[in-house]
Amino acid sequence: MSKIKICGLSRKNDIEAVNRVLPDYIGFVFAPSRRRVDIKTAALLKEKLDPRIEAVGVFVNESIENVADIYKNGIIDLVQLHGDEDAGYIKRLKNYCGCPVIKAIGVGSVLSLLPVESDYLLFDTLSEQRGGTGKPFDWNIVKEYHELPFFLSGGLSTRNVVESIRLLAPYCVDVSSGVETDGKKDADKIEKFVCTVR
Repeated sequence: MSKIKICGLSRKNDIEAVNRVLPDYIGFVFAPSRRRVDIKTAALLKEKLDPRIEAVGVFVNESIENVADIYKNGIIDLVQLHGDEDAGYIKRLKNYCGCPVIKAIGVGSVLSLLPVESDYLLFDTLSEQRGGTGKPFDWNIVKEYHELPFFLSGGLSTRNVVESIRLLAPYCVDVSSGVETDGKKDADKIEKFVCTVR
């Protein structure tokens, strides 16, 4: 069974919603985004998060030192990289703080060269804003990929998540806008998404 990640949490209400249904992961976005949180807010939210849920920090071209500090302070449990971070960056980061790393790959019409230094990959729709489009890509492009466990993102919702799991059997399905109403996390949609997957 695929695991579940609810990304882009930014409010106390969001934490209360996920604590009720216990997805496997949640995401705090530290990169430029309408869902961005500062370190202080993320720390307060992590304190309220059920310890059975792991927190993922989402970064774009952030310095290794800043990422490592957030990880070492216990605000996040995994690091998700959405920028131009290469194999050398990932290796240095892991050597520096030992954090598990998810490397996001934007999928357009073909699958680009994939790094093997990360612990997981995340396949998302290719876009200038590096994710968060709410639009799916052609899943057939990654259908034959089996090397690293991967998160599937990009336009997932209760309408298509079961189909995506049947086709790709991803390690984890990752949703953000698919569980929002008017740009805010919706507790009912989060619950419905989790129940649909499980």
